Amino acid sequence: MKSQFFKLALVCVITAITSQVNAQADFQGKAYYESKTTAQMPDFGDRQISEEQKKRIAERMKSMLEKTYILSFNRSESIYKEEEKLESVSSGGGRGFRGLDLSAGPQYKNIKTNQVIVDQEFFGKQFLIKDSLPKFAWKMESESKQIGQYTCFKATAVKVVSNADVIGFGGPRRGEDDDKKDDKETTKEIVVTAWYTPQIPVNQGPGDYWGLPGLILGINADKTTILCSKIVLNSKDDAEITAPKKGKEVTQAEYDKIVAEKMVEMREMRGNRGPGGRRR
Repeated sequence: MKSQFFKLALVCVITAITSQVNAQADFQGKAYYESKTTAQMPDFGDRQISEEQKKRIAERMKSMLEKTYILSFNRSESIYKEEEKLESVSSGGGRGFRGLDLSAGPQYKNIKTNQVIVDQEFFGKQFLIKDSLPKFAWKMESESKQIGQYTCFKATAVKVVSNADVIGFGGPRRGEDDDKKDDKETTKEIVVTAWYTPQIPVNQGPGDYWGLPGLILGINADKTTILCSKIVLNSKDDAEITAPKKGKEVTQAEYDKIVAEKMVEMREMRGNRGPGGRRR
């Protein structure tokens, strides 16, 4: 009974807010998100790594795993981009990690055409990932909380994470059986918790998340947390939403295969190195 009442109340709220927004033909906005992902430090094996080098690598990892993004959106489209920042000179110490930065480039979503387009660079090669929008079987929960000035409701879904998302910086730890964790076959299911607000009735969200009756302001997915810190609605400067166009066109499955094969290649190269990183 309580659940039915919640659903009815939620429908009424969404209907009322949507009616107000529909009166604004040019409804658009920008949402700013802070994204943080936890990851283990690489296994350096027998290599001699100074504390200073480890510190620089840790700084580089932090710059890759803690980022600010901007989601520009309107009724049917959105584009999710990393906020541009000047990179400090000290972060150059983890140079080898640059090719391993698997975070997506500009990510365009179109609800009407059911399409997602991602501009992705991987080891110096530019890819244009084109695919249909991922499907989330969202389960609506009655729990709510405040994020900034917006009342948000909880929703959960199960997501299958591909090898491109699962692979860690250090690969398997010494002593693990590589055959049991073939990169080409590595997938896992994670529970995604989303917090959305009907006060902004667009079914958009950060990254590839979407499909709820309100803008998604918070995501908790395995080792990644995304939280909205600022929202600007209907400003004089319209949000620029343009789909990426450059790069080799591939599907998400094709891109995941490319990443998995590269990881296997790098692991084999690392296995052929002796103490100090020298080739055997």
